[in-house]
Amino acid sequence: MATQHDIALTNALTGIPGPLPPSGVIHVAFPHANRFTIVGNHLAQHDGLSLTAIGIGVYIQSLPAGSQVGIKALAARFAEGETTIAAALRELETHGYLHRTRARLTNGRVVTRTVFCNQPDALLRERAMAPTRVAVPPMRTVEPAAPVSVAQAPVSAAAQAPMPVAAPVPVAAAPMSVAAAPMMTPAVPEPAPVPEEKPPPVRVPSRIAPKPPRRPLPQPRELTPELHRTASALLADLRRHAPELVLSEDDVEELTPGAAAWLERGAHPDAIRRALTTELPQPPKYPAKIVRHRLAVLLPPPLPGAQELAPARRTPVTPFQTCEGCDRAFRSPDPGHCRDCRARYWEAA
Repeated sequence: MATQHDIALTNALTGIPGPLPPSGVIHVAFPHANRFTIVGNHLAQHDGLSLTAIGIGVYIQSLPAGSQVGIKALAARFAEGETTIAAALRELETHGYLHRTRARLTNGRVVTRTVFCNQPDALLRERAMAPTRVAVPPMRTVEPAAPVSVAQAPVSAAAQAPMPVAAPVPVAAAPMSVAAAPMMTPAVPEPAPVPEEKPPPVRVPSRIAPKPPRRPLPQPRELTPELHRTASALLADLRRHAPELVLSEDDVEELTPGAAAWLERGAHPDAIRRALTTELPQPPKYPAKIVRHRLAVLLPPPLPGAQELAPARRTPVTPFQTCEGCDRAFRSPDPGHCRDCRARYWEAA
């Protein structure tokens, strides 16, 4: 069967007019006679929809009216979960392809009414080009009088009765004859349609949050030869304690400054080893990336010096004393009299 398909495909490629592209997709297209759906490129190549949303939109467009397109029905039909399908339906709803409303039936049951529009832009254009209807108050019109000649027969009494006259109409500058002066009604210009402003396209944020930038590998203040040798030996010895952490020579050379920064901050080699080998993912696909991440994220702070660990000096507080003259409390290092009593004694002296 595979050989027959290959032969048929080769024959179809030879029938394509023009030179074939050197790379990329090559279309072998046959016209559909039945069971096909017309899908616009605005949906199939939408740059704001995810691949799941585009696929679900094409699937819903191919279904007949009345088909079930809820989250449960789509999850039972496809391998994607309900969370993924719900997010895709929200994307289609944001871009105008899908409209979901709650409606109450005559029996009191509340159902979800789903409407799928294959061209949201065309719907917005039709709404914008629809003329806005403006209510114009009706105007009274008077039929123009018949032309009257000079030699006309006498008019009857009924015809001489007063007739209702319309609002005054501005008279033209040129004189008009009696026969050519019918009463005219000013024409009301038809209001121009007001185009509806098209809302700006809404970009649906990606369901995958952007990853934060990777922390740089810590660097020691001074990488001495002795510190370099100890750090490289520590990294090369990791596979003895965790067989999964097999690092190459290039990895050890690249990660040595990070381990040297730990040693420079007073971390014990056993503590570094436990931090790098405890609770590893199984199986670890990229051991060097795991070690680099832990060296950068779990870096301990520098050890505090003697000045930081020294107890803070307390500010001496002046004690309270009781005045020997008025028994008032006042602050003073030595007992005696308060300020007012001292002033009185000085005045008396």
